[in-house]
Order: sequence, then structure tokens, then C-alpha cells
Amino acid sequence: MVNKFRILFFFLIFIFLVNCSFDNKTGIWSSEKDEKERVSAIEIQQKSILDTVNLYSSENKYTKEIKAKEKINLIKAKKNANWTMSGLNLQNSLGNIYLQGVEKIFLKKKIGKNKFSLSKNMVSPIISGRNIIFSDDRGTIYNINKRGKIIWKKNIYKKLYKKLYKILSFTIYKDSIFVSDNIGFIYKIDMKDGKIIWIKNHGIPIKSDIKLYEEKIYLINQDNRLLCFDANDGSLIWNSRSIRSFIKSQNLLSLAISSQKDLVILNSAGDLVKLKSRTGQIYWTLSALGSLYAHDADFFRSSKIVLIDNEIIFSTDTSTFSFNLTNGQLNWEIDVGSTNTPIINENNIFVVTNNGYFLNLERKTGNIIWSTNILKILKKKKQNTSVTGFVLGSGKIYATTKNGYLIISSADFGKVESFKKIGDPIYASPIIHDGSLFILTQNSRIFGLN
Repeated sequence: MVNKFRILFFFLIFIFLVNCSFDNKTGIWSSEKDEKERVSAIEIQQKSILDTVNLYSSENKYTKEIKAKEKINLIKAKKNANWTMSGLNLQNSLGNIYLQGVEKIFLKKKIGKNKFSLSKNMVSPIISGRNIIFSDDRGTIYNINKRGKIIWKKNIYKKLYKKLYKILSFTIYKDSIFVSDNIGFIYKIDMKDGKIIWIKNHGIPIKSDIKLYEEKIYLINQDNRLLCFDANDGSLIWNSRSIRSFIKSQNLLSLAISSQKDLVILNSAGDLVKLKSRTGQIYWTLSALGSLYAHDADFFRSSKIVLIDNEIIFSTDTSTFSFNLTNGQLNWEIDVGSTNTPIINENNIFVVTNNGYFLNLERKTGNIIWSTNILKILKKKKQNTSVTGFVLGSGKIYATTKNGYLIISSADFGKVESFKKIGDPIYASPIIHDGSLFILTQNSRIFGLN
């Protein structure tokens, strides 16, 4: 333990020095020497951060089962023709999506190669028409069809960046793919042939999903600065700082855009912020830290923000929240922690905790209607795992686990029904496209089921 604290001490000193260097930069690096120094700093940071986070991260583990008293009514499943961005849409609101089933595996293909031991934060594929887009941790982007045939692949990274673990976030807009990464690159690719349209080096790692709205790209960098870029040429339109977090987490931060054209972000210090999407002007900001967080805001982890009607709903390691979108007032908070994004269906909020409890919360109050342990369907020695994502397909919850299982449960009663062994570790949440379920594994293997 003494050695761990000694490592932590030197790591904090290092990050402090790196941050001082970042603050003096304009965002575009002026020389190859500067870029080499920056890459070296990112590499050291990536190697150090996992042990530090594991040492101090807290988690509220829910462990109670509550039997359902009656069947709930779900809104009819809707067909989903495209999944063109992380979180499906600008509000990250999934709902009940039409799914044929998961009896048949029609796609099982290993494409790409994940080489880093850090590969624990993976981004789900996005799909438009016949194009399935995803990347490996070397930064290679793949465009494949539903038979697994590679249409094209692209890697922009020079030898200088070879040793860096890369997390890429994507969105598709007007036949182009917009990409951001945890090194600081932002670029636009032609979806037909993979050719680069433009590329920018922001100079500071990007630490959020990418959202694009009305020709503008929205991102958060590791200094908790919200950035707005022109989608046509990648030029910076405006930037707005909320609050800087001292330690840089590997987890992607969440942002969403409301139907009223307002931005909502959740930064690495646990601050919830609402801004004007046109100018970056802040309406309000508040702390979303649960009561179980005593000191460790720098290790804050959360699900994606979900915007629905006039509510902001999300979970953290310790709590699940509902806030008023207009004024930021807290509607309710419940001590159920998860980093899996909640799914809302009419008056029900579905949450699956990392330790495997599937809960139905009353949307108005946050009260627990029922809860069940979905991992209990696995053999006992296989239950020591965590749920890494879930989706609601035609009234059933499809949850993926770190040790490579797909667990199916009914959403009306919460009953665990069956499971499938995928085999590879799974860290990306499953998605549904055109009636089929898609899963990307840690070993860069993609599955399609229907």
C-alpha cells in the first residue's frame, strides 16, 4: 500500500506539471519537438492512470431483489433504421427498439487487432445503411458490411503515435464520418471511400463522445473545456471552460443536446452544466456528486446523460438522478449506482447496475418498482463479473458482461430468461439496427444476431 501511495504521489506531481504545460498552449502544436513531448506525456499518463483510479474509485453496489407485483405496460417497439452516433441520438434516449431476436448469429468476424492492455473503454459501433463503422485500439477505422466484408479501412496515425492507446468516437452526418480521439485529433472522412476531408490537431486529448448538430461539432477535452467546431472545415467556433479536474480519467464524458437546442454536459469533476449551443453561454451549473463521494471527485464516473421531455436522467458510481432541464433543480436521487446508461420507457426507468442488478424505477419519484439479479442465471464461478452495457429490444433487456455473456431478461416483470455465451470479453454496449443486435468485443470481433 505504501508503494501505491508513492506511485500516486509522483503521478499527481507529473500531471500537475503536464497541466501547467497544457494551459500555456493555444491548442495547435507549433513544432515536431512539442508534439513528441506531448505524446510522451500522454503515454506516461495512460500507463499510470488505471492503478490510480482503481486505488481510489468508490462504488455503491446495490444488492437487493424486489419481486414485481404486476406487469408494466411498455410503449410499442419502434424500428431503428440507423444508429449514427454514440447514444443513438442527440438526447441519448434509446427507448424500446424493435428486435427480431437473437437466436441466429449471422455475423461473426474478427476484424482489426486490439494490442493494448488498457483496452477497457470501447466505443460501440455506429451503423448507417450497409455501413458498420468501428475501430480498434490502434486507431484503425473499419467500414464493413453485414457479411463482414471490409469496404475500407483507415489509420491516420504516424509512427510517433504508435505506442499510444487510442479511443475513437464517431458520428455520421451527411455521408461523412466525424471522428475525435483521446490524443487530440478531430477529423472528417468520406464514408464512401474513407478519404480524409480535413484533419485538425487540437493539441489536448478529447475525453467525450462526439455530437454534431446544425453543422457544429461539440466535444469536451480533458481540461473540461467544451469545444464547438465548424463541421465544414474543423475550425474552432467557441470554447467554454466549466471546471478543471486534476486527474484525467480514461472514461468518456457525456454530453447531450435538447430539443430546445441547449447543451447539457457532465464533466469529470461531477458538474452538470447547461449551455447555449450557439454561443456556449452557461445557463446554470451544479454539482451532481452523490452523498457517498467524500473526496474523490477526480475519479467521478457516470453513464451517458439522457434528456427526455424536461428531465435530465443519468447514473453515477453511487447514485441515479433526475434533474429539471429548465432550472437544474433536483427532482430526486436514489442510492443506486451504475455507469450503464438508463433507458426510459413511458413512466419507467430501467437501470442495470455494474454488479448485475436490473431495476425498474418509477420515473416521477425514483422509487424502485422491482429489481432482480440477472447474473444469477450464470454458473456461480461466472457470476464474478460486471455488466458493461444494455439495450431494450422489443420488450426485453439485452445486457452484455465483461466475461463475454449476453443475458436476456423481460422488461415487464424483470424475469431473467436466458443467456448466450459470446466468449470474448465485452466492454462496449450492444446496439440495435434494422431488427438485429450487434456486439463488438475486446478482441475486435463483431457479432450480429437476429
